[in-house]
Amino acid sequence: MDAGFVATVALVYAMSRRRPRIVRRCWVHTILRKRLQWGEYHVLVQELRLDGVLFQQYFRMSKDAFDELFGKVGPLIAKADTRMRLSIGPAERLAICLRYLATGDSYRTIAFSYRVGHATVAVIVKEVAGAIWTALVEETMPVPQTEDWRAIAAGFQERWNFPNCVGAIDGKHVVIQAPANSGSLYFNYKSTHSLVLLAVVDAQYLFRVVDVGGFGRSSDGGSLRNSAFGEGLRDGSLQLPPDTVIPGAERLGLLPHVFVGDEAFPLLDNLLRPFPGRQLTRERRLFNYRLSRARLVVECAFGILSSQWRMFRRVITTSPEVTELCVKATCVLHNFLRRKTIGRSSRTPVIPVVAESSDEAPTLRDAPMMGSNNATRRSIQLRETFCSYLNEEGVVSWQHKVV
Repeated sequence: MDAGFVATVALVYAMSRRRPRIVRRCWVHTILRKRLQWGEYHVLVQELRLDGVLFQQYFRMSKDAFDELFGKVGPLIAKADTRMRLSIGPAERLAICLRYLATGDSYRTIAFSYRVGHATVAVIVKEVAGAIWTALVEETMPVPQTEDWRAIAAGFQERWNFPNCVGAIDGKHVVIQAPANSGSLYFNYKSTHSLVLLAVVDAQYLFRVVDVGGFGRSSDGGSLRNSAFGEGLRDGSLQLPPDTVIPGAERLGLLPHVFVGDEAFPLLDNLLRPFPGRQLTRERRLFNYRLSRARLVVECAFGILSSQWRMFRRVITTSPEVTELCVKATCVLHNFLRRKTIGRSSRTPVIPVVAESSDEAPTLRDAPMMGSNNATRRSIQLRETFCSYLNEEGVVSWQHKVV
């Protein structure tokens, strides 16, 4: 048989099996063409600017905060107009992203409201979330230096009566839809799929260090071990202040600056965890209470975060990459907004929580305990020393009424 004939038959067969080309009926859908007249940003959002309370409820931030944020992020997200079409303005792009973070609604829901394509919403959320992190991280979450750690320790001593504490650490699971072909990487102990948010929080409920992207199968201790922060904690590169003598407790000698965590974390020279077990002496129970009281700030910070940004109350259906960008964006937005309230009131701002349906349970969940905790003799002795201080020189009048 002629080789040319065979090649021709093969080519015709291959072309016949190609998927027929989809003919686009229109370049832009008729409904989307009316975005400037009837889109949510150009109608509802402009009306909301006349009512500060409703604007706050819609975007989870005030008009002044929105405008200030736009001034920082706008240049990073602006697009140029082309001969084919006008670009979506940076203010509208910011509004779309904030609306997604504030509600967790699907891309299609937001696309219908703003009269843009759902693929456009997906691109906007990814780009703007990344731009928010880039624009705010140096201002609201800079890498702590030695003097910053000292200021944090002074805050914990003043507000929470815990000496030499440079932060409360904890991890939370951000529930996501199972990524394709991910196996059990993201499958956690509560039978959901998640990314782990590991955070260090100061006495003012501000995030100082965050690590996002740990697999859901990891414990708090495992996430710490695999993070850049955990590596810095082990090799001593965090620039923590040198060991100091606690005023009034010179007998104890030099004590290190420490982070406080729950039972899921290992006991290290610079990381304290509660005494394990139930049959504890009164002194150890008092130590556990005082440590847990200081550690509570990180739990409160996670609570404020999930109440402010309701995407955490949904199962997030975006890719892990986009989810990581969105989580980091909400963390710097939390600090950006929280810094405006510090000094205005000594109380933690209470955000009204609307009753949620049973199928929208909060998706920030505790991470599990790690499998083992092999502490050194020095770490064990340091915990005993802190326990001694909190039961003697560092005692507060009301602690014996609680425990």
